[in-house]
Amino acid sequence: MNYRLLPLLLFLSFTSIPVASAHTVKISGDIGGTIHIEPNDNPRAGESAETWFALTRKGGKVLPLKECNCQLAIYAEPHTPGEPALLEPPLKPVNAERYQGIPGAEITFPKPGVYELQLRGKPATDESFRPFELKFQVTVAAGKAVAATQAGENVTDINQQQAAAVSSAQPIIIVAILLLSIGIVVFLVQTMRGNS
Repeated sequence: MNYRLLPLLLFLSFTSIPVASAHTVKISGDIGGTIHIEPNDNPRAGESAETWFALTRKGGKVLPLKECNCQLAIYAEPHTPGEPALLEPPLKPVNAERYQGIPGAEITFPKPGVYELQLRGKPATDESFRPFELKFQVTVAAGKAVAATQAGENVTDINQQQAAAVSSAQPIIIVAILLLSIGIVVFLVQTMRGNS
């Protein structure tokens, strides 16, 4: 094996670990959509997150909220079909980037974890598009304990969850740093040998 490629392989293996992307395009019928959550697609529990959905019809025409009877339902994962939504925030028209009047909402996730956001829609007046349902997975980081307390948990539980999350991530980070360091050392040794 060519040891000069080892650092590149290590870098690629650590950077290609699957990460949920908020800007993945979802398609249902003749409607495509992406989701964006402020700040920087990293919502935090207990903090209001402005969320908007860039919806487009086949051909790229933007679908504004005024032309869509849309509803947003939020479920904590895992959830079972037929289970009532955890949250159903009202949608409002939002102007974001190049999109005008698209569906948006202020969402305060109650606690850290994975959520599924389901956006359903049908034409508001005519039959200009088929009804659709787009599902987006969102990972919510730890944030303010206030909202979690409102959801029935106490602050001690939140602190314990945050400590457990940090301690479980530390070994992965340490191993990654060690492997990267070893790769760099091997690369340098091979380069030095090749030059002498």
